[in-house]
Amino acid sequence: MTTLKSFQAEIEALAHSSHEKAIKEAREAHAAAELARHHGKLPATKKNGLPNQPAAASTVQHEIVPSEINEARKDGTNGNGLGASEEHAEKSIEDLIISEGNTDDELQSRLASSLLRGHGEYLISLGSHPSPAHRFTHPPPSADDVLPTQGNPITSPDLDKAIERLKVVCKVLSAELNELYRVDGKDGNGSGCWLVRLTPRGVEEIMEVRVAVVGNVDAGKSTTLGVLTRGGLDDGRGKARVALFRHPHEIETGRTSSVGGEILGFSPTGQPVIPTSHAADPADPHGHALAVAKREKMNWEDICKRAAKVISFIDLAGHERYFKTTLYGLSGCAPDYVMLMVGGNAGLIGMSKEHLGVALALNVPIAVCVTKIDMTPPKILEQTVNMLTKVLKSPGCRRIPVFVNSAQEAVDFDLSSFSSSTNRLCPIFMVSNVTGDNLPLLRTFLNCLPSSQSDDKYVVDAPFEFQISDVFSVPFVGTVVSGVITSGTIHANDAALLGPDSVGQFMPTAVKTIQRKRASVNSGEAGQSVSFALKRIRRNQVRKGMVLIAKTETPPKAVKRFEGMVMVLHHASTIQPKYQAMMHCGAIRQTVRIVSLDHPSGLIRTGDRAKCVFEFISHTEFIKEGQIILLREAKTKVLGVVTKVL
Repeated sequence: MTTLKSFQAEIEALAHSSHEKAIKEAREAHAAAELARHHGKLPATKKNGLPNQPAAASTVQHEIVPSEINEARKDGTNGNGLGASEEHAEKSIEDLIISEGNTDDELQSRLASSLLRGHGEYLISLGSHPSPAHRFTHPPPSADDVLPTQGNPITSPDLDKAIERLKVVCKVLSAELNELYRVDGKDGNGSGCWLVRLTPRGVEEIMEVRVAVVGNVDAGKSTTLGVLTRGGLDDGRGKARVALFRHPHEIETGRTSSVGGEILGFSPTGQPVIPTSHAADPADPHGHALAVAKREKMNWEDICKRAAKVISFIDLAGHERYFKTTLYGLSGCAPDYVMLMVGGNAGLIGMSKEHLGVALALNVPIAVCVTKIDMTPPKILEQTVNMLTKVLKSPGCRRIPVFVNSAQEAVDFDLSSFSSSTNRLCPIFMVSNVTGDNLPLLRTFLNCLPSSQSDDKYVVDAPFEFQISDVFSVPFVGTVVSGVITSGTIHANDAALLGPDSVGQFMPTAVKTIQRKRASVNSGEAGQSVSFALKRIRRNQVRKGMVLIAKTETPPKAVKRFEGMVMVLHHASTIQPKYQAMMHCGAIRQTVRIVSLDHPSGLIRTGDRAKCVFEFISHTEFIKEGQIILLREAKTKVLGVVTKVL
């Protein structure tokens, strides 16, 4: 499996180079547009603020950032008039908070710049504490080991003064300061971690994290989501999951069969946004009757009004019959993280291994939740933990399992760049939806995850592009499409091209209205999942896998054939030309045929790599270089990347 890791590294390098090329072309196009606007050839931009700035960043900039940061953002510096290399030579924000020789203006300027880059939030770690990179090593350190530390030691009284100073600066910036954890040592020194989060002015500025929830049948996926999003605990008979089901047969069988969606909101102070009655009656943790629990479900618009950050859960099916639906959710919904649910009484069995293998192939960071620990006998639970640890450490996974037992460990995962594709850490939470054990740790972990928009693959300055993952026909509204904006920015009433259709053409249309988390917004930007109501488009003209793109000088091109570098993860025999399989590429799901393959033997087996030419069976699609493809046919799985469109 070292070959798989090297192949994934090659995929990332290719995707990174294609993104750099796209960014360069986009900046050149914007520079030309600004020059034309300077000569009066183009109208002013629709935004108030700097050209090409994200909506959230523009708002923050004009309300909280001093004028020197405004100028710094124009010339690409970091908000202090310093380039990226010069910034490392300067004091960090943590040093500025502790040091009394610096003015609050300097700290305010640096913190505002960091909030801009973090899309509205920033984690601050103060004091001396063990380095997360060394805490989560393999094998884990013993109690007698002296771990390397990071940060400067600070006494508890000085830490109190630093926090008071930070509170004053946060108040000026209209931000909230949330204490994640604090440790006061016996030697008089203190340490801790604090989260600074801006209060958004509207739904456009809310941070979003997409988490796909996978696992075997009866692993507790829907129940866990019901408990996390409602606040009340389960009664042990499935009460918490009923409000999540979308179809009658799901309620009858207790099994999810579709790609469902739930959101968990976090307020600017870091508190979960849940129905008030659950929080108001701790003496009755199981809440009340089923009908009341279903009626108490908060609608998404109410959650967004109170939230500054939203975790979008993609509840996927666990039954083998719906594996293609689960695979489409992992590929088409663009999750930032995968949460694997493992039943403590059953272990890592059945489709759990299939889902884990797909997540590893797509190189998505994975967190594991072991559920039902309250009802599982200790010996069975120990067997489940041992099996899970063995699988994660195996050559096929090469992950470092770490059991999270404190808020400090939950936060340290985010400080250790858990979202990085090169990070091998895998946090494990042992939870119970009936007793509530370790659920606060899971919420803390989710609260600190970086926003989807922080990912480098979402380029705001590039031309607009949107992948359609679902289509609806809404009465009195018309055709509505939903998906993820992969690049650029869009406003209501902007013109766009929709395609490709059955003959490979792109149709002109316009975006009537935009909704984000079922709340109306005026704009959307790269990294956000949104819904558009389209003008002059009928429902039968749209299908999953189509794209909405901006009108540019170079018209978009739909292709029937493309070239890709692939690696066979598993196949029972050999793959030869004319072999057909179902291909997943983002929101695209269509059967492809191998026209030719470049391999000395003329065929490929499990573990082989080859460059292949693929052809779509049904109709043309819009694909780009650097996109990841996944082929499946029964137990066969082939991972690849698009290297050239033909």
